[in-house]
Amino acid sequence: MSIPVQSSAASIGSVDAQRVEDALSLIAPKWTTWSAQTLAQQGRPMRVRDVAARLPFVSEQLVGKRLAQMHADGLVTRADGRHGAPYQLSAFGESLSRVHRALSDWSQTNLSLGKVAGAERVEDAVRRLHLRHSTAVIQVLDAGGPMRFVHIAEEAGLDNGFTRQRLNRLQVDGLVARTGPRHGDPYVLTDAGRALGPVYAAVEHWSNPVATQGRSAPAAPVTAATRTHTGVPPGSDGIRTAAALRRSAAAPSTLFSHAPRPQPRVPAAITAQSAPSRGR
Repeated sequence: MSIPVQSSAASIGSVDAQRVEDALSLIAPKWTTWSAQTLAQQGRPMRVRDVAARLPFVSEQLVGKRLAQMHADGLVTRADGRHGAPYQLSAFGESLSRVHRALSDWSQTNLSLGKVAGAERVEDAVRRLHLRHSTAVIQVLDAGGPMRFVHIAEEAGLDNGFTRQRLNRLQVDGLVARTGPRHGDPYVLTDAGRALGPVYAAVEHWSNPVATQGRSAPAAPVTAATRTHTGVPPGSDGIRTAAALRRSAAAPSTLFSHAPRPQPRVPAAITAQSAPSRGR
């Protein structure tokens, strides 16, 4: 069985794990990326109803709640500072385009999602990465190679039960695998896990207030491609999204999509033996 070599083109261990996770938590809530990219694409202040009109598969009430949270987190501002004024991206929010690009590039190279909207791809990537202490566990495995879970827990400073839970989730998300089928076999990073260095670096740089202070360059243009919905995630949110997109003539046909690339899977020799149940 082929085990991935434990090395990274960009150093996973050089980033501040808590800073990365704190930053990811700002963009982890569902529809944050969609809202940010809508504002970036339109390039003008927008009222809640205007943003919602561009996202007909999301309720206006939910769009309003998401924008309010983004305002509290400093990702958007109100055009003239008063309640009810239109929203626009702050300099901090505009600089998110670099993070979105890093997340999208990582996803396209390492995950097999099929053709999905670019914003959905970014949100899927953040969902896999944002949970507390996931970064620390990945750093331990990147530095130490194959390790048993008790040693991972010790190195990361976490209790055994939590570490096992986190490793199970990282396996489900394709970032970690077992070196064999037996109980007690060590854990190792998959190719997708080893490729996270540039993503972590982009997120940490974005979260640095010195790096982003005063940055007002417009967000990088997003390459448009025909939106397909085969990759809408399962669950009630995904079902509602797909249904709304099918019935709504208002949904734009090109929104936040990146040109598709070949998407190699996590090594089958590892995942076939190590995938746990989907229970969280």
